[in-house]
Amino acid sequence: MYTMMGITGKVGGAVARNLLAAGKKVRGVVRNPQKAEAWAAQGVEVVQSPYDDAAGLTKAFTGAEGVFAMIPPDFAPAPGLPDQRRTIAAIVEALRHAKPGKAAFLSSIGSEQSSGLGLITSTHLLEEATRTLPIPVAYLRAGSFMENWLGALDYIRSTGEMPFFYAPLERKFPLVATQDIGLAASRVLQESWNGERVVEVDGPEGGTDLHQTAAAFGRALGREVKAVQLPEPAWQSALEGIGMPADRTGLYIEMVKSFNSGWIHFGNPGTETFHGPTTIEAFAQERVK
Repeated sequence: MYTMMGITGKVGGAVARNLLAAGKKVRGVVRNPQKAEAWAAQGVEVVQSPYDDAAGLTKAFTGAEGVFAMIPPDFAPAPGLPDQRRTIAAIVEALRHAKPGKAAFLSSIGSEQSSGLGLITSTHLLEEATRTLPIPVAYLRAGSFMENWLGALDYIRSTGEMPFFYAPLERKFPLVATQDIGLAASRVLQESWNGERVVEVDGPEGGTDLHQTAAAFGRALGREVKAVQLPEPAWQSALEGIGMPADRTGLYIEMVKSFNSGWIHFGNPGTETFHGPTTIEAFAQERVK
């Protein structure tokens, strides 16, 4: 039996689907059981617990062959990341008490760095806090989610422009579909190892530049779409325009700057690689239509 955090979300749900397809039993940790009714109908055992409740997580993790753990996504966290730190502390305490067979964590590209990470700081903290656990651990450092651009579809469709914070547009940034992260995590959880593993997870080998990304969305939309570089002075207003509080944009901006400078990167020594099968072309064709 495998315990999943985030089962009602994209990544956790993809992990669960792959494990169920492999004939494994799955237990889902949810904060709202009503959102997991479809999973329960598929035979998933549903355990209700806040993610920052060590006692509840201990119950959910106990007896598991493997645990998939993650911090809920938050693009505008409070200063100092208090919610993320509480969740990390609860996960660590629960894993120490429950002692499942192994644990795999959703991490991020760049999490090996100790500074200049912006939003990725939370997964750096997660990795640091769980390295001393008395069980085998694996960190799935995912590239940028292809899904992140779906919220801009109306703008892209109406203007024929796909705006990017990333630069330069010609660089091949590590992009990955969440379904491929789920595939990677499910495979890792079914493997045996000792100590620590780090797996860099992105899309097909070779990568995709942002001109290619825009063109792929254009073909899916049935119109020409060109990549447009957002100048740095426009970042603040752009982030506020999508609903981010004005005083909470700093971590996102710091993260983007570190991507653009190359501080956040793949290809680190001692890491494994997983190239998911989903191309940006296939992703756009499937999700846009």
